[in-house]
Amino acid sequence: MYHIHYTLGAMINRLLGLFSHDVGIDLGTANTMVYVAGRGIVIREPSAVARQKKTKEILAIGMSAKRMVGKTPQMIEAIRPLKDGVIADFDAAAAMLDHYIKKVHEGTTLIPRIPRPRVVIGIPSGVTEVERRAVADAAVSAGAREAFLIEEPMAAAIGAGLPIRDPQGTFIVDIGGGTSEIALISLGGIVLGRSIRIAGDEMDEAIIKYVRLKYGLLLGQPTAEEVKIAIGSAASTGRSKSFVVRGRDLESGLPKSVSLTSQEVREALSPIVQEIVTGIKDTIEESPPELVGDIMEKGIVMAGGGSLLAGIDSVVADATHMPVTIADDAITCVVRGCGIVLSDPILLRQIRITAGL
Repeated sequence: MYHIHYTLGAMINRLLGLFSHDVGIDLGTANTMVYVAGRGIVIREPSAVARQKKTKEILAIGMSAKRMVGKTPQMIEAIRPLKDGVIADFDAAAAMLDHYIKKVHEGTTLIPRIPRPRVVIGIPSGVTEVERRAVADAAVSAGAREAFLIEEPMAAAIGAGLPIRDPQGTFIVDIGGGTSEIALISLGGIVLGRSIRIAGDEMDEAIIKYVRLKYGLLLGQPTAEEVKIAIGSAASTGRSKSFVVRGRDLESGLPKSVSLTSQEVREALSPIVQEIVTGIKDTIEESPPELVGDIMEKGIVMAGGGSLLAGIDSVVADATHMPVTIADDAITCVVRGCGIVLSDPILLRQIRITAGL
């Protein structure tokens, strides 16, 4: 009886696969990216949802929702469903996943209402069992027939093309929006890992705090992010830049403009960068001696949006006395890794954390 039930389940699973595209998802605190097997990365959107406060009716998702942050009337809320790499609002996260899963199937399925894909999602390595289950449940609620979770540093290493199955050690640092993932990988597993809930969001907050204390000017998070991208750096680049920000004067309550220099922004970001560097050094210090030798030879690879902060690679190299390289297309490493795992069932079985069916 069990055999018949299992065979029937396998047949249904294969049948659903004919009408669905398997997808890899980087469910990030700041941005969500979706990889579709055979098509590559098809969605790159901010992790944001706008909805009615009372009815919870979804009004916008992605970029259109992000544009509403800080600008909504009282009856509407524009939120980010994830905080520090984990789901902070389950309903909003499920709605966002549902929207993107349906979007990648628009006009491509024979039966419009049947998309039931297999989904591989990258999550921070330091999350709890409850947080893992919340991600898997959100994916299943959004229509996934199977939801597999893999750790973000492993996904980033795979997406960066690193030889994770080799016996030599591979050291990866993935700086995202909510967490910085640091991992030493060997023989297809994470030998040593550290997940720090200090990353891009904390950089934005550091800029907001700096401008508030120095100029008495209150900035919004979107403006702080603009400043970070435009003139942010971890080390001197030899050329000073400036960026004009507009916000509310805390003393008068009136609009006010201030020109920030790249040196000021670097000063604001310095404590955050140093915390990430400390996490990297601590992980190296705890690593097995044989693998440390491999890291010294092969160096540290950095991925994620935070790795694109100007000069952060040189700061890490100076602090660790090791070569540091930034992965090609660093922002998409995790989602590309999830996509690669989709087509390699043996690797998926080896590295997956859990599955929700």
